[in-house]
Amino acid sequence: MSPWGSLKERDLYSVEDMDGPDCDPLLLNRTYARFPIVNRLLSRWRRTYERRLRPLLAETGRATLLDIGSGSGDVARSLGRWARRDGFVLDVTAIDPDPRAYAFATGLSPVEGVSYRQAHSSELVAEGLEFDVVISNHMLHHLDARQFAGVLRDSELLARRVALHNDLTRSNIAYVLFMAGFWPLGWGSYIVKDGLLSIRRSYTLPELTSVIPPGWRAERNGPWHNMLIHEHRGSGKQESA
Repeated sequence: MSPWGSLKERDLYSVEDMDGPDCDPLLLNRTYARFPIVNRLLSRWRRTYERRLRPLLAETGRATLLDIGSGSGDVARSLGRWARRDGFVLDVTAIDPDPRAYAFATGLSPVEGVSYRQAHSSELVAEGLEFDVVISNHMLHHLDARQFAGVLRDSELLARRVALHNDLTRSNIAYVLFMAGFWPLGWGSYIVKDGLLSIRRSYTLPELTSVIPPGWRAERNGPWHNMLIHEHRGSGKQESA
C-alpha cells in the first residue's frame, strides 16, 4: 500500500505488532526501552510540564497525576523527576492494562513518587479515585470509538483539575520524516513499523475536533501532535502547550 494513499483516511483496522498477544518479547522490550528517545524528541512533555503542570504545582507545592496507558512509564518518570528537581511533590500513578508493559515498567529502577498499576481507567473510577491531573501519551489512536468515549468519560471523573491527552497527528510529512529520521531505532524493535502505523491510525485536528464531547477542546501541540484538553470549572486556563 502506498503511504500517501493510506493517509487520506484513518486506518481503523490494522493492529500494531507490539499490541499482538504473541509478539516477540525481546523486540517488545527493546521497543519499550527506546520509547524515551521518541518521546523526548517528539512529544513535547517538557514543554507541557513547564507551561501547564509547573504552574499548577506552584499553587500548593504538590499534586497528584494519573498517566493512562503508560506503556514503558517513561513519561510518568520524566514528570516525576522534573517536579522533584523543581522542589515540588508530584505523586504519579501510571496505569496500563497490558501485563507486559507493567512488568517492564516495574522492572526499572524506581523513581520517587512514581507508582505503577496494571489497570484500566474504569477500574480507578469504580474505586472512586481522583487526581489533580490526568494525562495520556500516544494512546488515543489505539482506541475504537467506544473505548475513546470511555477514556474521555473516565478522565472527566478522575481529573479534579485538568486532563491532557497527547497523541500523534496524521500527515504525509509526519509519516515520511518519521520513517527517515527514526529508522536506526527500528533495528531489533517495533519502533518504526508500529510508529508508522500509529501515524496512519491517528487523527487530524479537524477529525479529533469532530469526535470529542462537549467540555473538551483539541489543540495543536507542535507540528507532530494534537492534544485533547478538559479543564474543570474553577481550575483556570493555563497557557497553551
